[in-house]
Amino acid sequence: MASIYWLIFFLILIGIEIVTLALTTIWFAGGALVSFFLALFGASVETQLIVFVIVSFILLFFTRPWAMRYVEKNRTKTNVEGLIGKEARITQEVNNRNGTGTALLNGQEWTARAMKEEEIFPEDTWVVVRKICGVKLIVSRKQEEI
Repeated sequence: MASIYWLIFFLILIGIEIVTLALTTIWFAGGALVSFFLALFGASVETQLIVFVIVSFILLFFTRPWAMRYVEKNRTKTNVEGLIGKEARITQEVNNRNGTGTALLNGQEWTARAMKEEEIFPEDTWVVVRKICGVKLIVSRKQEEI
């Protein structure tokens, strides 16, 4: 009878994974599948539960990083993620101490701040977007590598 419960649990986890595609429940589905076979061969419920936990966490910790690299490789950066690393032109002097600065990026004007507090970028300077905090571009000199 326990094998039926493991099979139902396995199908539910697979269904959740198909709907979300988040690579979260698939690892536990693997543990449920192994426990299903243990139940078929008459293993005790305690053994099934222990094996479920062990197999699930082994799959989670050892195969998830590899799978995430594969998934991330084929993912196209969108929205704000796609702006990081792009070049922008300063349209108003960037001076963190004075709280001033704007930059033009992809035809849109953004508030801009220097990555290093003491840096000042005059108008018409080309910079690279290093990160985005809220609605502000955090920029540094074009040749500078971070």
